[in-house]
Amino acid sequence: MRPKVMWHLLRRYMASRLHSLRMGGYLFSGSQAPQLSPALMRALGQKCPNLKRLCLHVANLSMVPITSLPCTLRTLELHSCEISMAWLLKEQDPTVLPLLECIVLDRVPAFRDEHLQGLTRFRALRSLVLGGTYRVTETGLDMGLQELSYLQRLEVLGCTLSADSTLLAISRHLRDVRKIRLTVRGLSAPGLSVLEGMPALESLCLLGPLITPEMPSPHEILSSCLTMPKLRVLELQGLGWEGQEAERILSKGLPHCMVIVRACPKESMDWWM
Repeated sequence: MRPKVMWHLLRRYMASRLHSLRMGGYLFSGSQAPQLSPALMRALGQKCPNLKRLCLHVANLSMVPITSLPCTLRTLELHSCEISMAWLLKEQDPTVLPLLECIVLDRVPAFRDEHLQGLTRFRALRSLVLGGTYRVTETGLDMGLQELSYLQRLEVLGCTLSADSTLLAISRHLRDVRKIRLTVRGLSAPGLSVLEGMPALESLCLLGPLITPEMPSPHEILSSCLTMPKLRVLELQGLGWEGQEAERILSKGLPHCMVIVRACPKESMDWWM
């Protein structure tokens, strides 16, 4: 949608009833393509005082300061967006987005360790999704999670980080985490075992494709899961185990859990799906 159309909608139709908005930009359409502006974001906040969720796709936000986003947001999703280096740095205004509970950073190439550490200013933040954020390092993740110990949900998908290093950082710093979802690249049985005894973990999802020879066996996964007192959902996706002996072993060994073993769903290339 072109910004002119968005302005028209804001003036004529959008008001207090709007709670969720998904918008697509023109990041890959060249330098002459229309872009989202700070003025448009500020108007969105003024015209839609009950806006709680904003999803932006393929948008160039390098000239849009985070301070211009609606202060009522509880969920912010960035998919294939470009941001400036200053967007999420720790030194920025700590009063920005005071209600933000969930942030999704999916294929945001500029996002790096310094941005991760800057998320600590969002004191209401409880859910973080990192997808394809290849500039985040193992050291950066460990330092970032140390200051985000109040997170209740963490997803690390398609990053360059190994699953073992991610789980080690989680076990050190996120003792109250309730949901973990991550890609199994670099996952081993000793790496999974660091989650044993996690007191609050309710849902664990491991995503394929299965590309690691050290991948824990079904019996090793079962052994670790039995030590998690509040685990209620175990999901294994894209490992090729659906309908196999592995599914029977896990379902029988975890009668108190919902065990889900399935193939990876086909991803749509259309951002609006």
